[in-house]
Amino acid sequence: MFHARFIAALTVTTALGVSAASAADLAARPYTKAPAYVEAIYNWAGFYVGGHLGGAWTNEQWVNSANTTAFGDLAPGQGFRQRGSGFMGGGQIGYNWQANDFVFGVEGTISGLDNSGRVTNTVFGLSRDDQFSWRANAMATIVGRAGYAIQNNLLYFKGGYAGVNNRLSVVDNVPPATGSGSQTHWASGWTVGAGWEYGITRNWTIGVEYNYAAFERQTYQLAGISAGTYTFDAKPRDIQWAVVRMNYKFDAPVIARY
Repeated sequence: MFHARFIAALTVTTALGVSAASAADLAARPYTKAPAYVEAIYNWAGFYVGGHLGGAWTNEQWVNSANTTAFGDLAPGQGFRQRGSGFMGGGQIGYNWQANDFVFGVEGTISGLDNSGRVTNTVFGLSRDDQFSWRANAMATIVGRAGYAIQNNLLYFKGGYAGVNNRLSVVDNVPPATGSGSQTHWASGWTVGAGWEYGITRNWTIGVEYNYAAFERQTYQLAGISAGTYTFDAKPRDIQWAVVRMNYKFDAPVIARY
């Protein structure tokens, strides 16, 4: 009897020891190296749409090239230059590509302008006068952009095509010869600019931008219904504008730096 009890106790003790050893083995975990730390950077890539608002300055020039009318006061080679300023606002749409800290993109804008002016020719005294009016009221650009990103900040340059809707008109209501006429042309040119943009959230950005554009010369026929020709070589010599911009950026694949 004693031997049987001793053998049973020994068996239980052995079993408990084996169980404890097995539990200790199960508790141990092999060492695994932690994954590399990934630092997320602000993602500028993808499509965006937005709006802009600010001010523009137009330097308008018109020089007479031919005058065979009775009411026209200017002779070939004579003309005027005037600068006008006003509000500017519109929208933009574009797409960015990002390679680490470098950002490249294309963008199109369309804007409404409030730039206009009026000049009265008094060379011939009060008995005769030409009252010239001009207006630049719409502009569009298609540009490429290149910039450098510092987290949520993007500094960039841009350049490409610019076009503007330009109108020139004249009226002479002083007898004995009176007349009037006007014409509108779309003038093409080039533009360069620079700006700063800041990502305030994952999808919303805000920024400021300055641009300069110069345009080609067009011929404007201002004789109206009067007999003869009263033509001018006219153009916006340049337009400068500064605007505040806000964009909504659509999500693009996440960019990470290791």
